[in-house]
Amino acid sequence: MLNDPRSHGLWEKTAPAPPPTHALEGEVMTDVAIIGGGYTGLSTALHLGERGIGCVVVEAEQIGFGGSGRNVGLVNAGMWVMPEDLIATLGPDHGNRLLDLLGGGPAKVWDIARRYGIDCEATPVGTLHAGAGRKGFDELAERARQWQKRGAPVELLGREEAAQMLGTHAFEGALLDRRAGTIQPLAYARGLARVAIAKGAAIHTGTPAIALERSGNGWLLRTPKGRVKAGRIVVATDMYTRFVMTDIAREQVVLPYFNMATTPLPEDMARTIVPGRQGVWDTRDVLLSYRFDRMNRLIFGSVGALRNGGAAVHRAWARTALRRLYPQIGPVRFEQEWFGSIGMTSDNLPRFHRLDDGVFAFCGYNGRGIAPGTVFGQCMAALLAGEIAESDLPLPVTRPAPVAWRALQQVFYEAGAQAVHLAETGRNTLLKAVSSEKGAR
Repeated sequence: MLNDPRSHGLWEKTAPAPPPTHALEGEVMTDVAIIGGGYTGLSTALHLGERGIGCVVVEAEQIGFGGSGRNVGLVNAGMWVMPEDLIATLGPDHGNRLLDLLGGGPAKVWDIARRYGIDCEATPVGTLHAGAGRKGFDELAERARQWQKRGAPVELLGREEAAQMLGTHAFEGALLDRRAGTIQPLAYARGLARVAIAKGAAIHTGTPAIALERSGNGWLLRTPKGRVKAGRIVVATDMYTRFVMTDIAREQVVLPYFNMATTPLPEDMARTIVPGRQGVWDTRDVLLSYRFDRMNRLIFGSVGALRNGGAAVHRAWARTALRRLYPQIGPVRFEQEWFGSIGMTSDNLPRFHRLDDGVFAFCGYNGRGIAPGTVFGQCMAALLAGEIAESDLPLPVTRPAPVAWRALQQVFYEAGAQAVHLAETGRNTLLKAVSSEKGAR
């Protein structure tokens, strides 16, 4: 997007075309104005449409431009935070509500994709959380215990069982979560937009929200060439917030994350790597993740940004890491590479904010945006329709709280990931890789 091949990479190449949209010009009136055309905003629009409530979505760039079009495509249940820790932080009422909602989040994604015929490579076969070393396995064992106590269909796999499902003995074990799976993330966002429009929503791309002010009993949202008069406002821009209500971005620390997609692997080779097609990520602090698309491309990613020298370091690391995990893959050629931003809150939990009278936001997904964005959009629609009260939501009503030393933390994460990958790759390997790339140009 925007002529940047490193913004959406493979997802833009393989997603179905978005529905036709255009920039807003002139003035429109609606019940609800939604800022942001990602999962939360589009799910809110879809579920408002199902209730016959009018809405206008304004998106500064294109549908799925932010994290919704750049992520790995793992549809996970729950958050990074373990269930018991989540309840300890939020209290039993909100904690149990949030766990129940997010535990069923993947099922909601699968249902929407199936019910509305969204072509997004939905693959509901589970995910494998791979344990790096004994410490990682012990973490998974505790995570399994807590989820199983809640009746979740998760299974702790020992070293040999995990090796059969992963196709590698590199991990001590794994946690299989049968609720989860993978999708083509940009295709899902574009599909949500298509369905929302069919339900009556108006979506305007290339339309940044540049100012928000009171207007009678409602709000006036200003864009470069238009205005939206609305009774209520949903801010659904999360980490990519730019002009309006930017406090929701300042309460999060940016963690960059990149993905690289191989050329399609031969079928006989692909069957030796995660033969069940689960999505995979591991327990390390600078984690790695991988999954296949429908054409047998292996999408491999980790923490890091593909800029300021990072592209060469992370690319060399990805090749080295892949060969260590799966030696049979041979020389690795990546046909696409891209990266985006994950917003991390201080406690790694999402937020619900009432930013002003009639102005609401769900945000702070901490790298878990697909299922949460979908079900939070459903919750937002129910709230706006008067079906539930704020006290019924899965999160308490809070105000944004800026993070101290935010810029410094962001520099540390980006540089730290690069340093870890450089150390794991080795200086000589990196120099050979860079030299080889230069010689091929």
